[in-house]
Amino acid sequence: MKKLSLKMKLTLLYTALMMAVICISLGILFSLSSHQILASVQMRLRERVFEAAEDVEYDHGQLEFDSDLNDLEKGVYLSVYDSGGTFLYGRTPQSFSNTMAFADGSLRREPQEGQDYYVLDAYAYVEDYGNVYIRGVSSATEAEASMLVVRNLALILLPMMAVLTAVLGYFMTRRTLKPVSLMTETVQQIRREKDLSRRIDLGEGRDEIYRLARTFDELLAQVETSLKREQQFTSDVSHELRTPVSSMMLQCEELLAREDLDEEIRRGVLFLEQKVRYLSQMISQLLMISRADQGRQQLMLEGLDFSELTEMAALEAREMAESRGIQVETDIQPGVTLCGDETLLIRMWMNLLENAVRYGKEQGHIYLWLRRQQDTVSGGVKDDGIGISQEDLPHIWERFYQADAARTVSGSSGLGLSMVAWIVRAHQGEIRAESVLGEGSVFSFTFPAAGAAEK
Repeated sequence: MKKLSLKMKLTLLYTALMMAVICISLGILFSLSSHQILASVQMRLRERVFEAAEDVEYDHGQLEFDSDLNDLEKGVYLSVYDSGGTFLYGRTPQSFSNTMAFADGSLRREPQEGQDYYVLDAYAYVEDYGNVYIRGVSSATEAEASMLVVRNLALILLPMMAVLTAVLGYFMTRRTLKPVSLMTETVQQIRREKDLSRRIDLGEGRDEIYRLARTFDELLAQVETSLKREQQFTSDVSHELRTPVSSMMLQCEELLAREDLDEEIRRGVLFLEQKVRYLSQMISQLLMISRADQGRQQLMLEGLDFSELTEMAALEAREMAESRGIQVETDIQPGVTLCGDETLLIRMWMNLLENAVRYGKEQGHIYLWLRRQQDTVSGGVKDDGIGISQEDLPHIWERFYQADAARTVSGSSGLGLSMVAWIVRAHQGEIRAESVLGEGSVFSFTFPAAGAAEK
């Protein structure tokens, strides 16, 4: 049941309830109807027998019988017998035996040759003649057979009623839950497109679903406002920090340029310069992400020799990796072209390679590749470093997120991979990450090749 949609669950529940009500109603109806039909047969039998006493007369030394006694009226057979049990007039069913003893006023049910009959005998006094017996016979089997036909017909129609109920229930449920489907589609689009300005906007309505939709819209408005404030705060803080950090960098450079500087002080200034440079880089990344969030980061698209750009990134990576004894191996297909922003693509490569060097194994290896396959350009970076756990892997693209194993490594702001993901998406590409804890990680991307979009 957990795998079924709410629409199917409600349809099944509605159908089950309706069929239960129908079955219970039919059961009660059949029970009462069966009892009522048999009671009606008995009542008609009594009426006909007692009315028949008026149809027998004695005139001129001879019994005379009204022709109505010979009619099969209301399913009742009537016959007249003398006091000795000799048949005088009337009709009886063909399968009915007249050997039964007479019992005045007693209604009996008698089975005979596969059929059940109701039998009622009554004494009638005929003036100037004496007593006669009037016997009424009515078939109980035929009355029950008519009820059985109705019951069988109901059993045949029951599956059709079940299907009809299910179909009507499905359409009623779908119509009722249509606003829920609209809400779900809208929320999925907001999540997919990351567009918090969209609203569900179901319109006016007073039921629970419309109130829920309005609550969602109010929540989205609050989240959008909060996010804009956060983005503006990040942008403002980054701008405000940029100038003092630049001044600190300049002062460090001037101090390091002095020849009379004490060696111990020089080491302190070098350490300070390293931290200020790291801070400057983080501020620069924050500014770029902030502009991207606000839609102000413009891409300077141009035709690029992506192979040459990748070779340049690999050359810088070898210099970074040299201090840790890491070998950088490349497999770069020459002549791969791409329509993109050269500055951003260089930053993408450098973030991926810096990440591989920072978390790579000392004396280990980094493998970089780039190739074109039909209408796509694919590339990536593979290392044999500390790796990422499967629990952390889905979160590595989030800003400032760092897996537990990575927190022991200095120099990471937690913004690099977030920026890489944005750069790839801005170029209509896709990026993936695979990793095994303690064995290494692979970051791979694909871009549409130059000219592929026009095909």
